[in-house]
Amino acid sequence: MACIGLMTMFNQSCKPKQVVLQPAAEVVERDNPDERIVSETPKQEPQRAPQQSEPAPVEPPNYNFKNIQFEYDSSVLKTDSYAILDRIAREMLKDLDAKFLVNGHASIEGTAEYNMELSIDRANAVKLYLVNAGIPGNNLSVKGYGSTQPVASNDTESGRALNRRVEIEHVD
Repeated sequence: MACIGLMTMFNQSCKPKQVVLQPAAEVVERDNPDERIVSETPKQEPQRAPQQSEPAPVEPPNYNFKNIQFEYDSSVLKTDSYAILDRIAREMLKDLDAKFLVNGHASIEGTAEYNMELSIDRANAVKLYLVNAGIPGNNLSVKGYGSTQPVASNDTESGRALNRRVEIEHVD
C-alpha cells in the first residue's frame, strides 16, 4: 500500500513541465562570413493610449419618489417596499450631498399621540434601510405627522391604507 502511495506521488511530481520558448534571435550576416552578429528583434515603440473622449454625461438624480406603504399598526417595512427603497437609494447615491426629509404618516385609527409615535417609527425604519444602503445618515431628517396629513379619506380601508405611508422629499 505504501508502495502504491509513493508511486502515485512520484508520478504526480514527474509530469512533464511546460516549456516556455522565447522568440528566436535574428541572425544577421555581414560581408565577412566569419563575423556574425546576433541581434534581437527590434522593439516596438510603446503605443500611446487612445485619447478618451468626454465621459458620458451622468444622468441627474430623479427625486420623484414613490411612497412607502405600511401595514395597519406596524412600522415594519413591507417586502414590496424593498424594490422601491433600492431604487430610491440608487437615485440618492448619485448626489451624496443632497439632503432629504423622511416624512412618516399614519391613518386615523388610534390616539393622536400613538399615531405620531407610529409615524416617526415608520420614518425611522425607512431611514435605517437607506443608511444601510449607503446613504449618509446626516443627509436624512425624520419627521412624523401622525394622522394630520391624509392623502385619502379615512372613511374606507383603501383610503386608510394609502395614509399609512412614508414620503421622501428632496430638500433644496
